[in-house]
Amino acid sequence: MKKTIEIYTDGACTGNPGPGGYGAVLMYNGRCKELSGGRSRTTNNRMEILAVIEALGSLKEPCAANIYSDSRYVVDAIEKGWVERWRRKGWMRDKTSPALNVDLWQKMQELLAIHEARFIWVKGHADNKWNERCDQLAREYIKTGRLIPDEGYQ
Repeated sequence: MKKTIEIYTDGACTGNPGPGGYGAVLMYNGRCKELSGGRSRTTNNRMEILAVIEALGSLKEPCAANIYSDSRYVVDAIEKGWVERWRRKGWMRDKTSPALNVDLWQKMQELLAIHEARFIWVKGHADNKWNERCDQLAREYIKTGRLIPDEGYQ
């Protein structure tokens, strides 16, 4: 039986595009692990996706994960099957509009093939302790000046 991990994630950007950060809190068996990082020029949506990727990528074995995000873009893209539909259409949203953030969605799909994940939307800035902590981690990381280039941002 796989371990079930509770994961909260958030992304933030100062300007959009602009410097961005992500934060994640992973909880299992009474323990809590925090992750954060950032990119020098990126978008808020990319940081929201990257937060999930970094959280899932930090797991040492296949797990079941409940992933809480205040990003409808992230939650709906997975739970409503948008990402899979874009992939099947050659990463196109429709006949004329390419899907965005393909590099990150592909990484996430690789991780979702390993881990069983359920995405749950939470209202942002609504006194959810863990969502607020993720936002704080993301915003604090932006201020560190340790931002690296976002190779996939165009």
